[in-house]
Amino acid sequence: MSWFIEALKKYAVFNGRARRKEYWNFALFVGIIYVVLAIIAVASKSSALFVLLGIFYLGILLPSLGVSVRRLHDTGRSGWWLLFGIVPLAGPITLLVFTCSDSQPGPNQYGPNPKEIPAHV
Repeated sequence: MSWFIEALKKYAVFNGRARRKEYWNFALFVGIIYVVLAIIAVASKSSALFVLLGIFYLGILLPSLGVSVRRLHDTGRSGWWLLFGIVPLAGPITLLVFTCSDSQPGPNQYGPNPKEIPAHV
């Protein structure tokens, strides 16, 4: 949960690097929240809950883009690679491989390796 909160704190930060742990924990919690809200909205058939689902989606869009760009930076790639995701089939698969890849060792043009920086607790 702390990685999810950390990503939300950096909601509009598109520079730097994000570890796999930060990216995938963020994706996990967003997915869980979205599924729970969707199930509640469908079960209640309330239009207000569908609006809430849309608001959640819009609210989480910028932090999702930020953590995705930082994750690509961690693998040594530009954030512009996110646009490759619109290519049918090949785009999402390629981005999945990139986000699952290990960090580029040592510092790169986007900053120091977050694995090598002591974690603050």
